[in-house]
Amino acid sequence: QVQLVESGGRLVQAGGSLRLSCAASGSIFSTDVMGWYRQAPGKQRDLVATIIGGMTNYADSVKGRFTISKDTAKNTVYLQMNSLKPEDTAVYFCNWRRSGWHEYWGQGTQVTVSS
Repeated sequence: QVQLVESGGRLVQAGGSLRLSCAASGSIFSTDVMGWYRQAPGKQRDLVATIIGGMTNYADSVKGRFTISKDTAKNTVYLQMNSLKPEDTAVYFCNWRRSGWHEYWGQGTQVTVSS
């Protein structure tokens, strides 16, 4: 019933830009926590960015380069990634948290940044 579908991941050269999308199966409330996480091979899954209403939070490694946003009418969350580095290579996952719910995850989308 509850679904998150990520898209937009691809191979991109270092210094380039990419926008990821996360389509939610229902309305995103202003109190919901929407997030992007990433996981590289052999590494743990780490927070990239979150948005609650209009308030955003970013990992230090992406601050100033990535921007999280949402379009409530389209039930979609975005991650705009600029000045990409090879270290950004990972599977990127969308996350949806609501009070009283289990958290939900998308299937992930692969981002590969070449030198």
